[in-house]
Amino acid sequence: MANDQNDKTLQWTDTGLEMSKRSRRELDMMNALHDTGVQSDIDLPQIIVSGMQSSGKSSLIEAISGTSLPRAPGTCTRCPTECRLSRSDSPWQCIVSLRFLTDASGRPLGQSRNQRFGKVIYNKAEVEDRVRRAQLAILNPNKPLDFFLNEDGDSDAGQDGPQLTFSTNCVTLEISGPNVPDLSFCDLPGLIANISSSQGSSNDIALVEDLVTSYIKKPSCIILLAVACETDFENQGAHRLAKLYDPEGERTVGVLTKPDRIPDGEEQRWIQFIRNEKEPLKNNWFCVKQPNSKELESKITWAKARENENVFFSKAPWSELEPMYQKCLTTGKLVERLSIILSDLISKRIPIIQEALQKSMTDTRHLLSQLPRAPTSDPHSEILTLIYNFASDLAHHVEGVPDDAEFGSGRGLIQTIRPVQDSFRIKIRRTAPDFQPFEKKDSSTKRLQVAEFLKAEEGDEFEKQTMDEQDLRIYIDEVLERADSARTRELPGHYPFIVQRTFIEHFVTKWRDPAIELCESAYTIVSDHVDNLMNKHFGEFGQGHLERRISAIVHQHIKQCLEYTEDRVQWLLRMENLPFSLNTHYLADYRSKFLSYFKGARQKYEQSSLMREIEQYTPTQPAPLFSRNAVTVQPTGIAKVLAALAEIGISGIKAEDLPKLLPPDRMEPALGIMADVRAYFQVAYKRFADNVPLAIDLELVRGVEQDLLPILFSGLGINGPEGDKICKDFAQESPQVADRRTDLLKKLERLENAHRELLFPGL
Repeated sequence: MANDQNDKTLQWTDTGLEMSKRSRRELDMMNALHDTGVQSDIDLPQIIVSGMQSSGKSSLIEAISGTSLPRAPGTCTRCPTECRLSRSDSPWQCIVSLRFLTDASGRPLGQSRNQRFGKVIYNKAEVEDRVRRAQLAILNPNKPLDFFLNEDGDSDAGQDGPQLTFSTNCVTLEISGPNVPDLSFCDLPGLIANISSSQGSSNDIALVEDLVTSYIKKPSCIILLAVACETDFENQGAHRLAKLYDPEGERTVGVLTKPDRIPDGEEQRWIQFIRNEKEPLKNNWFCVKQPNSKELESKITWAKARENENVFFSKAPWSELEPMYQKCLTTGKLVERLSIILSDLISKRIPIIQEALQKSMTDTRHLLSQLPRAPTSDPHSEILTLIYNFASDLAHHVEGVPDDAEFGSGRGLIQTIRPVQDSFRIKIRRTAPDFQPFEKKDSSTKRLQVAEFLKAEEGDEFEKQTMDEQDLRIYIDEVLERADSARTRELPGHYPFIVQRTFIEHFVTKWRDPAIELCESAYTIVSDHVDNLMNKHFGEFGQGHLERRISAIVHQHIKQCLEYTEDRVQWLLRMENLPFSLNTHYLADYRSKFLSYFKGARQKYEQSSLMREIEQYTPTQPAPLFSRNAVTVQPTGIAKVLAALAEIGISGIKAEDLPKLLPPDRMEPALGIMADVRAYFQVAYKRFADNVPLAIDLELVRGVEQDLLPILFSGLGINGPEGDKICKDFAQESPQVADRRTDLLKKLERLENAHRELLFPGL
């Protein structure tokens, strides 16, 4: 087809093609959005030309654009070609650009790369050669663009064949001039019917179908479907694919090509499409007539081609169509309809695009915020800052924070340790000797209640003994028996201190397990809390090597603190095995209280026992008035005893005074021993229950932050001669995270560029 610049191109005079300035701005805006590459993220309005190979697509594109495209096999239909047409009062011109969405290996670039290919073209005759070279550049991405702009670049590139058979990267033609319609569309590679029709591999059929599908599946894509009349309609897979993604035909515009090749007598079968009677579409079917091969060889002009098209459709059976269907014939009518469809779609989609862009930017920023921090150019300084901040934060937590909801627990380190300290105190308190001021023979009926002064002092939480089994109680006769067996050269009624010491050593031995358990619990709490702090400060740095290394160093340090703390606790236990107290007033006060407590309980027990014996006893023969184990009374019981006492001159005696007449209790020494031991327990257990948590707090909790910075610097080696290299290794980011960040940053850049184009078009 001739491309003489002086040839008069097709005059688009139909008023329907006169787009308003607003529509022109919106079309330019969509073109600018496509330049950003945001179509991979947002559904943008676009017309795509789809069809089978040899369906007449290329001729249709030439007719619409007014320029010739390459027809050499292997290039013209192997990458998308985007045509942006705009009417202008300036002289005709064409700018060829390449838009790369993938690299040489086919991996997405993330951010589209737009490169102008050659100088501005002012002569239509130069377009075909420039586009052929541009397509070769797309299919050979490993070669520089200048290579294809050289005089012999296209022939040299074809010697070994193209590197790629198909590509998703795009050639863009920006054509403007006085007689150019306002329209943008994208010509896609033709679908391959079989391998023999392609010079590619067996994978090319699926590759091209996937490429076409990636466009037509989008709801804002207008499908310009080219169907050749020389082939059975049922055999054209392009229609099958379009119907799959647009089953109602709402966004498909059908175009019948090559109507001059319809066999005689079969025209009505194709006219059914024009009347929308067969495979109806919302925007109808159109029919166009382009120059045949002989006309192309004769260098037919554009004006002559359009004239021949009008003549062709002025004859039967096309001329017999109703006027409403006459509007569906010729390229001019098709372009007019496409312009209106695209303009209306853009106007409707702009608010939706704005909303989608805003949401996508928000989502992308959120995803970026969830990624670890990107590495800096000075990892040594950053690591030092991280370590100092971690040590400072740890010191703050060790000192105590009022409320720490940072880790989800709502409790700080000190608050978390306090419950186990309280539990430890309770366990130590419950090791108190369970002395009973009763003989063991009465174990089934007697149980000493907790003293009221202990309840008032320590609360009800200590009322229940942990060791509540009856066989673990210590009865008064057992205490006396142990005291008797311990006597050596003591005077009668005197007992060695070894008795009290034996009882003391017994309850002190029960303190070891709760003390060690408290150490281990505090160690676990401290370790977990420090783990959270380390994750907070180092968890997002690099690939986690720094956090793991610091964790190993810190946990070794905490372990050493634990070992030293356990040694201190063992020292406290050994110390408690040596009964001692300078708090004599405190000790004497408790002894007095316990002695009164034990005596009172025993006297009450003795009195009730005596009264029962007197009340129940009936003498059979004379006997002494009183004895320790039995009482001889008159048959009338207590009344007779009181009467007998009166007869011998002892008057004023009441029933409750009778126990006072008994001889001294032989268990009295045991009561003293019991009071001694229980009084000392109160002094010792409170001391121990304070000293152990205090030692743990000093050596383990506070010990964690002691010398932490020197330990970390020494363990990491970052202040040594290899410090910079070590820090650089620590700062290395995971390739997956780095790739993810790069993709998200590029996506955000696309979205922001597109958003600016919507807000400030042309800036």
